[in-house]
Amino acid sequence: MMSPENMIWISLLLPLIAVGLIVLFGKVPDLRDGCSGTVAGLLFIVVCSLAVGVFDGERPAWSIGEMLPGFEIAFRVEPLGMLFAIVASGLWILTTAYAVGYMRGHHEEHQTRFFACFAIAIFAALAAAFSANLFTLFVAYELMTISTYPLVTHHGTEESRRGGRIYLGILLSTSIAFFMLAIVWTWALAGTLDFQLGGILADAYQSDRISDTGLGVLVGLFAFGIGKAALMPFHRWLPAAMVAPTPVSALLHAVAVVKVGVFSVMKVCVYIIGIDLLRDTGVSLYLAYVAGFTLVVASFVAMTKDNLKARLAYSTIGQLAYITLGAFLATPSSVIGGGMHIAMHAVGKITLFFCAGAIYVAAHKKNISEMEGLGHKMPFTFAAFLIASVSIIGLPPGGGAWSKWLLAVGTVETDQLILTAALMLSSLLNIAYLIPIPMRAFMPARNGKAASTSHHAAGEAVNREGWISQIDEAPLMCVVPLCITALGSVALFFAAQWIYEVLLPITLQP
Repeated sequence: MMSPENMIWISLLLPLIAVGLIVLFGKVPDLRDGCSGTVAGLLFIVVCSLAVGVFDGERPAWSIGEMLPGFEIAFRVEPLGMLFAIVASGLWILTTAYAVGYMRGHHEEHQTRFFACFAIAIFAALAAAFSANLFTLFVAYELMTISTYPLVTHHGTEESRRGGRIYLGILLSTSIAFFMLAIVWTWALAGTLDFQLGGILADAYQSDRISDTGLGVLVGLFAFGIGKAALMPFHRWLPAAMVAPTPVSALLHAVAVVKVGVFSVMKVCVYIIGIDLLRDTGVSLYLAYVAGFTLVVASFVAMTKDNLKARLAYSTIGQLAYITLGAFLATPSSVIGGGMHIAMHAVGKITLFFCAGAIYVAAHKKNISEMEGLGHKMPFTFAAFLIASVSIIGLPPGGGAWSKWLLAVGTVETDQLILTAALMLSSLLNIAYLIPIPMRAFMPARNGKAASTSHHAAGEAVNREGWISQIDEAPLMCVVPLCITALGSVALFFAAQWIYEVLLPITLQP
């Protein structure tokens, strides 16, 4: 039986093996895609096997070596990273299956490059999840940015290149100007970059090597330097990246990119600053208000968007702010709620993007205003959309109900009733911009003219109520994954106690 240490490097190696196989069999699509799916399945098995020991209290570690004195590429698995790794590896399987159906159904070009870059991004996500120090996390973070740039610019149009420039420009500039500076400052204060439960800056603060003001600035550098967390005003890269194919949007919003961002914020708050230091000094409270502002404003902006992917993009900006809010409130409830929301949002939001892609493949519809009556042609897709929306909103039986509850408890525990109100307002706005989409789709089309899919647009029989009788969904490889992830949103509702207990150790003193 493999040791936990061996499972770490095997987990990191498998996505790279996938890259090699994808490139090797690039001219044989069935074999290429089969290899990608098989490796994804193997990775999930290895990650789950590793999780058993980690959740029982083991902390396996593996090191590649020092690049410079004190700057080591090393990996150590703890509960928060393990949860993220399970989410990323599990959703890779479904996203791969979905991407095959989407890319073939839409006759996309450069599919080999697409799947190869996709696998590299999964490698970067796992490297970030298992990182033992800030340096390793930073390297994985930057690799994620670079590997996903070709995915954002996949179509090669002027619009996609412009979106790619915004994507790359904001993420690289914030990480170099702010994130890197924060890492150097942390090294100067603590003499180490290792992640440690309780943080590594308490001694520097107690010995007056850094003041309250300085600590507040340092936390701000981390918050805005980790641009993938999409706090306003460094959020524009995310809507700009929506020019990419829908499987890329799913990758960006659920499996890898944004989750690496909010995961990094959580890691810094828990293992570098320390939640006790953050809570006792209150230096991150202003960032909690930035997060509160972001989640409300993004929700208002989402309501104005008719393009479905644009609406979901601003929804993601708001939902990410829930996670960063939990980190900056720095109470056990808020931190666990934020960590839990990483999983809850991932499964719910990937379902919504899967649905958006399925609608485009089957009906070539991008705008919500064009989807009247389409639910009767695509009942599975829009039912899945409704289920995932319930989770994103934070209503039972969606998993998001529990994460948002814990975040609300965190605002009450810190007497931040304005932030409590912001959470409640945002959830109401979630209802306003998500629920009308499936409602519009399932209602009879006005004037008896129902939206039709591309396969049977001509001469489609519509009954007196304007309802379309014949189901005409996207390809099966698109529909099955979105149904599975929709059911996953409900399953997470019942798994909340287990996730809570898994994350509880990260809030305890060493």
